[in-house]
Amino acid sequence: MGSASETEEHDTHEPPVGMDFPLGRSESSWWPIVCAIGATGLYLGAGLYLFGHGEVALVPGFVGPSVIGGGGLVFLIGLFGWLYQAFIADFRTRTEGREPGPLRAAMLLFLGTDVFTFAGGFIYYFFIRAGGWPPGEIPPLLSTVLVVNTALLVVSSFTLHYAHSALEEGNDRRFGFLLVTTLVLGLLFVAGQVYEYHELVVVEGFTITSGIFGSAFYALTGLHGLHVALGTVLLGILVARAHLGQYEPGRDTSIATVSLYWHFVDVVWVFLVVVLYVGASVTPVL
Repeated sequence: MGSASETEEHDTHEPPVGMDFPLGRSESSWWPIVCAIGATGLYLGAGLYLFGHGEVALVPGFVGPSVIGGGGLVFLIGLFGWLYQAFIADFRTRTEGREPGPLRAAMLLFLGTDVFTFAGGFIYYFFIRAGGWPPGEIPPLLSTVLVVNTALLVVSSFTLHYAHSALEEGNDRRFGFLLVTTLVLGLLFVAGQVYEYHELVVVEGFTITSGIFGSAFYALTGLHGLHVALGTVLLGILVARAHLGQYEPGRDTSIATVSLYWHFVDVVWVFLVVVLYVGASVTPVL
């Protein structure tokens, strides 16, 4: 048996290349329960929204959106706290026996399931697109906000890519600057989508109950917006960890996995703009 000093020295050695995740020795946490409460609020709010906007409103119209907003906020706070506790507050440097490859594979597997999630929404849209078009009145979807939001998200993929490259080159200052820039661009995209929803719902009167296209539009854009919001939480964790100096060349597993997620979200948005926004605005000539 080794002495206490030997054990302490063993616990504090530098981690192998590519490893930047904690041991998870203390995994007990209340944050998953907070996330579950927030997710419950999202589903409950969606139901209350439908009850408040039917032919006979059973609840006031503002209740559903308020519960959705509160549930979303609680969910994001819970997710941030959960990840903060796991990757920042209780960060450990001992990582024997744990390879970064399975974590990258897990992210790829998650993104694979996400492809099918979005595919379900797109199949529904293609189904209604094959019928008589347009299926009712469609508001103007091609706007300046759409162009700006698309540019923000596309540029954010480049800033995240070059931030990762700067880390591999040992340029910590450029890495930190580009990582923060990516986070800001993501937050601006979310703000832009909130503004777009305000214009469509309040000004144009186009809601999720506005026919079959309304349900398809808000299901797809809302699902994507949720992914971007979750992505900003992940980017916030990366920024906090970078500020604490937990990254270095070759020690970038979480940077690589979050980059995969963020690039996927970017590609889905471009496809969504082409198929949903532009496609819905084009009336086929018979």
